[in-house]
Amino acid sequence: MGGTPYARADEATARWRDRLLALSRAIHAEPETAFAEHAASTHVADLLTDAGFAVERGVCELPTALTAAHGEGDLTIGLCAEYDALPEVGHACGHNLIAASAVGAAIALASVAGELGFRVKLLGTPAEEQGGGKVLMLERGAFDDVTVAMMVHPGPADLTFGGDRTTAAARFEARFTGRTAHSAKSPHLALNAGDAAVVAQVAVGLLRQQTTPDARISGFVREAGRRTNMIPDLAVLEYEVRAATAEELAPLTDRVTDCFRGAALATGTDVGIGRTQPDYLDLRQDPWLLRTYEGHLADVGRTAEPLPPGSVTASTDMGNVSHALPSIHPHIGVLGCEATPHNAEFADEMTTPAADAALLDAATLLARTGIDLAADAGRRRHYVGLHRSRERYGDLKETGQEGRDGR
Repeated sequence: MGGTPYARADEATARWRDRLLALSRAIHAEPETAFAEHAASTHVADLLTDAGFAVERGVCELPTALTAAHGEGDLTIGLCAEYDALPEVGHACGHNLIAASAVGAAIALASVAGELGFRVKLLGTPAEEQGGGKVLMLERGAFDDVTVAMMVHPGPADLTFGGDRTTAAARFEARFTGRTAHSAKSPHLALNAGDAAVVAQVAVGLLRQQTTPDARISGFVREAGRRTNMIPDLAVLEYEVRAATAEELAPLTDRVTDCFRGAALATGTDVGIGRTQPDYLDLRQDPWLLRTYEGHLADVGRTAEPLPPGSVTASTDMGNVSHALPSIHPHIGVLGCEATPHNAEFADEMTTPAADAALLDAATLLARTGIDLAADAGRRRHYVGLHRSRERYGDLKETGQEGRDGR
């Protein structure tokens, strides 16, 4: 093969085009929710095995997580593949495109990894919608050898977010326990867990007036009684709190959980509060990687749209990765799509010709961003140096020496 690394990467994408589109459709046709993505992870692993990658399945004690590596060198370019679906509405967040575009980018980068002397590693990350698969994989070492991490998310438009971030999010459950009694014969003997749920929701509703405009508090009552003539002794609420940054998330979460504790105090019930998933941190896009990605949009006939000032965005466990190592998470536009993510109509858009084009363009954009990094000696040294500093800091923490190194 001749030409530039871009051309060789494009040729690899073209050779695997039909398999990539088939992968996207196979994942879309069999939506699987958090930590149950057995078919999806198998499809991804099988394709990458066929492409010559060294694939490890069930990594990090997560049956549906995987890694696939190719090449060697001081630089490891990580690509994150999500493939979990949403309950009831299937792939209404387009994770079938995320997985296939990451696989396509990995194959394209593998085609030039030898000549540019780097390693590419795809990480199959389960449970983004609920459960924090990337957080668990990060904590369990899957990203330890990754220099930079990248992925692309589908949406109605091409967005790079610029200086904006996704929000940080905490999800938790509150269980009020009281004492039941007959609601007509002996209500005075009860401690009403249903009333505690009502008081808690009123308190949270009043709290919203004192929160910042970019904060979000939402939730629902999952259980609060089964019969009208029995005062409920159990009420269960599920809530989430979102804030602009990780630093703002903790105090806001404390204020919300204080509403639950106050409700328990007011009704004489007990309350237990526990996280239902790891906290998601705000996404912090790496400026150079993001500019490089954005600089290639014109190559595939695209233009980035800025987010309006003050926009409140969603949350992702990729935010946690971005706090640990340089990362990007731009949006690729499914052009002509009028639906928005997390709606059934958006799921319908994820296997259209426009979705196929977005998938292939995303693979090209990620591959070109990785090629630019590998080929830029100065920038490469910078990121490899950051990675080595991260490794060294981890070693120092284990030996208790970090203070002696001025860290």
